[in-house]
Amino acid sequence: MPEKPTTLIEDASDGPVRSGRRRFSVPLKATILVVFVLTTVPVLGAIVEINRRSSDKVARAHAAEMVERFRTETIREIVTEFDALISVITTAAELGREAPDIFTDNRALRYLFSLLQQSETMLNVYVGLEDGSFRQARRIQDPTAEIHGVLPPPGSEYAYRLVEPSQDAPTMDRYIFLDVDRNELGEVAAETGYDPRRRPWYNFGVSAGTTTITDPELFWAFGLLGFTVAAPYSVDGALAGVVAADVTLDSFSDYLAQKPVSPNSVSLLLDDRGLVLAASDGSANYGADNQRVALPHVADVENRLVSLAYSQRPEVEGDDGEVYGFTYNGADYIVGLSSFEEDLGKPWRLMVLTPLSDFTAEFARNSRQMLIIGLAAIAVQLTIIYIIASLVASPLQRLAMKVTRIQSLESSADLPLPRSRVREVDMLSHAIDTLDTAVQSFARFVPIGLVRELLKSDRKLELGGQSRFLTILFCDVEAFSTLAERIAARDLLARISTLLSVVNKRVHEERGTIDKFIGDGVMAFWGAPAALDDHAWHGCVAALAIQRDLDRLNAEWRSDDAPEMRLRIGIHSDVVLVGNVGSKERMSYTVLGDGVNIASRLEGCNKIYGTLVCISHDTFREAGDRVCVRPIDEVYVKGRRASVIIYELMGAYGAGELFVPDPETVEVARITRQAFDALVAGDKVAAVSAYRAVLAIRPDDPVAKLHVERLEAGKDLPGGAVRMLGNGDG
Repeated sequence: MPEKPTTLIEDASDGPVRSGRRRFSVPLKATILVVFVLTTVPVLGAIVEINRRSSDKVARAHAAEMVERFRTETIREIVTEFDALISVITTAAELGREAPDIFTDNRALRYLFSLLQQSETMLNVYVGLEDGSFRQARRIQDPTAEIHGVLPPPGSEYAYRLVEPSQDAPTMDRYIFLDVDRNELGEVAAETGYDPRRRPWYNFGVSAGTTTITDPELFWAFGLLGFTVAAPYSVDGALAGVVAADVTLDSFSDYLAQKPVSPNSVSLLLDDRGLVLAASDGSANYGADNQRVALPHVADVENRLVSLAYSQRPEVEGDDGEVYGFTYNGADYIVGLSSFEEDLGKPWRLMVLTPLSDFTAEFARNSRQMLIIGLAAIAVQLTIIYIIASLVASPLQRLAMKVTRIQSLESSADLPLPRSRVREVDMLSHAIDTLDTAVQSFARFVPIGLVRELLKSDRKLELGGQSRFLTILFCDVEAFSTLAERIAARDLLARISTLLSVVNKRVHEERGTIDKFIGDGVMAFWGAPAALDDHAWHGCVAALAIQRDLDRLNAEWRSDDAPEMRLRIGIHSDVVLVGNVGSKERMSYTVLGDGVNIASRLEGCNKIYGTLVCISHDTFREAGDRVCVRPIDEVYVKGRRASVIIYELMGAYGAGELFVPDPETVEVARITRQAFDALVAGDKVAAVSAYRAVLAIRPDDPVAKLHVERLEAGKDLPGGAVRMLGNGDG
């Protein structure tokens, strides 16, 4: 062998390659189709885009107009509703001034009930007098809510409430329940300290001196939030009482939900601080859970779009509000924001948010139909062109597919040779068929990785090699001679073939190279001919996969009452010589060196320690924390001065759940490592104790059992247990 061996096989990036390999080329059929597509699709796209932009412009104008109309009409209707409430309460207060006794007895209840029927938004109507009496007509909002500890009678729709103070007896709070036709269904009463004169609505109405709308407050009797429209009245210049009606915020949310500007629009009623008074999407719910007046801010509602739309409002709004747009996640939205203050005397604002897609859906549908029709027309033309191009390019395409199969070492038997009246194509077809037969035959005797590199590389096959840091694997069937005596030759051959097929498959899956089959054993390596950074880890995963597949095969063989097979594996990582050895007439791509000998000896170590997969410290160092191992022993290999620490491979991380060690295995590995450390340190007592701890977990553990027997028999050597591995081992 020359002093400077020539590198025969390299990565495709390491050496020159044929210029044709990197030349950009397009198949004939694809060229014809691409040219057609490039000349027709842009025209269709331009037409669709022009139509889309025109439609979008019209849709935006229509959307802005609809939002403007909606907010104007909604404000007018809300103001009209409040004006009606104010008119009703003002009229009732005026009646109290003109007929002072109307509210002093229970005749007031029927009058209050008639006022309640005038508006669906009113929750109740009531009057509080200066003498502390209180009379109310109310709706039964929740028939499951108890009143004075009692559920309303079935069918209750309304109720009268009376509080009439008395100096001679405790003040009672009475509820008279009514059905939809105002027939009395029952009554409940309880002692109370309720005094309307101490309620906020009463004092708010008195301080205003006229009909007014309160700020949002909690209606304790209902557990709801809302507004109160209150109006005081006087008799002979002295305050006589306050007439009022309650409107819940939830009723305004329902009102906004019933009048959407578009299917996916959202409407909100806000105060001057951005607090949500009502929301059509239910994002602001004011039910019985409210224990105090706590309105959500528009920035805190569940609907993220609402808070974004509010944050992007113009800094300076016009007198009539603003209609503006914004974009979120590629979708466009129209927003309207208007004020109530001039119409209602409250600094409230109506916010309307609607997606532009609600208005552009029809235009988008038309554009899609136009695009579909255009694409269908192009598809028909492409089909015709494809058929014509196939008649021209089909023979060449089938030949190219056959060459691709040959290059990837896949069988091309299912691809019949194309026949052509063109002489050159017919000759090329026969030549490629001959090449296919030769390459498939060659690949059966030479490592497939080497054949692939030869097919990719422009280098000639020559003797020589190079030094590389590789991972080498040896595996061998345990007690093969015994199996040969127990199993018929034909069955044994079938089993060995099945097992070697499994080894071959797993090595290739982990990007390894089969060097040779040695009877019932296999030699493989990782890192050549193609470089592989984590070759040690791939070798370990392949070993675990082989053992897993063998477990499956043994389960099948056990069901047939046939003996099982055990496969011992040794793995070592080292710098070795890899390349072509032999003569010019006959070569073999293999690895040579001391590392190959160590890998072979490690396979034999399994026989001594009762393990299945034994790896060297160099392999463990290269694979790192990605493998789960436990130290077995420190051994000497015949012909080497330095000792080798060997490990049992017990699992791997990152290669799938099947290879992840279970907690018991991890614990056994940890305790064994402690035992080995004590053994190396010369602490016999600690080592025996730790190995016995392993046996407590796994009574049949061969490694722990061997060390315990050896240590208790006094066969340990100074500084640890060191064995000599020679040709006779394994």
